[in-house]
Amino acid sequence: MPPLGAHMSTAGGLEKAIYRGKKTGCQVIQLFTRENTRWKVKRLSCQEIEAFLRAVQETGVKAVASHDSYLINLASPRTEIREKSIRALADELERTRLLKIPYLVMHPGSHLGDGERRGIERVAQALEALYNQTKAFTVTILLETTAGQGTQLGYRLEQLAEIMELCKLEENLGLCIDTCHMFAAGYEFGTAEKYDELIKAINSIIGLEKLRLVHVNDSKRGLGSRVDRHEAIGRGRIGLKPFGFFLNDPRFKGIPFILETPKGIDENGMDMDLVNLATLRKLERQRSQNPPHE
Repeated sequence: MPPLGAHMSTAGGLEKAIYRGKKTGCQVIQLFTRENTRWKVKRLSCQEIEAFLRAVQETGVKAVASHDSYLINLASPRTEIREKSIRALADELERTRLLKIPYLVMHPGSHLGDGERRGIERVAQALEALYNQTKAFTVTILLETTAGQGTQLGYRLEQLAEIMELCKLEENLGLCIDTCHMFAAGYEFGTAEKYDELIKAINSIIGLEKLRLVHVNDSKRGLGSRVDRHEAIGRGRIGLKPFGFFLNDPRFKGIPFILETPKGIDENGMDMDLVNLATLRKLERQRSQNPPHE
């Protein structure tokens, strides 16, 4: 079974995300390494880095990914925003490296009406320039599939493939798929046949070897809605069964699955991260107890 976890809050300190993950039963977590709605942030102190790494060692919970700031938009036609975005992303990479986190998840950005092709070219140019300036980085940027709201890029696999091809950073770029986003973008995987078609598409367009992370979320909105609204596992429009396809696919063994579902307490007083993780683990147990016929 893939290692399971959730995006965790860093309120009170970066290390708090690790301890919250442990309490919730996470094997892996994702977090923000900086305030995600501000351009200017203070540098990480040695004490902050040490506290974070100590928490990882104490708990055994691995931070597999940081997520970039919502402000970053490498596809923007506005030079000022694009330059700010490049500087912010460079800072994100440095923080991720210092915290010994292997992956940084990034939304490709929005072209803001200037056209998809131009937006894709700007993203590729920015990424290539960034890595040419910072060749010491060992962090891999994961381009995330998007729902396609507004002028978002990344709602088609072909767009992500084109970014990867244009900037030619084989060792530094990977793929993160989001189940809610792909469903909202129009990708079907509600039956075994449709699921198989999706995986074949990922493999042929980008390559399964580039897939490093899965954001596992249900969707409040329907197939092809192009609206990004996450829901608890099995309580949205995707339904429960398709998540079993992902969890029990041997090709995904070892690839972390991260929840980004709504936080809170359910009707029985249970933490929703605990509920969602239990739901996913039950899907895997059901498969292992009832193996397919040879």
